Amino acid sequence: MLVLFKDITGLGLIILSAFFFSAGTFGLLRFPDLYTRIHAPTKADNLGLGLLILAFAIQADSAFTFFKLLIIWPLAQIASSASAQLIMSYKYETQKEKETRTNKD
Repeated sequence: MLVLFKDITGLGLIILSAFFFSAGTFGLLRFPDLYTRIHAPTKADNLGLGLLILAFAIQADSAFTFFKLLIIWPLAQIASSASAQLIMSYKYETQKEKETRTNKD
């Protein structure tokens, strides 16, 4: 009975995770500018990854594997947030430099 519960819960979390990954991809393709395009997958994909890791953690055979899986999510969130921040900062600085050069001419 417990195995059936773990399987159904895991499947439900995987389907929910696929929904959030799809929503992030849709936002990336649909939104008009870089700032909103970065925002959509950063938020939706982090939640999708969290749900997917939770589904795998429920299916884990040992406590060690469970905790290893749970460590992945915060590390991926940090990496995702940092990379989005770097991309947006670079875009902002290059846009500001372009405006400054245009105003000087």
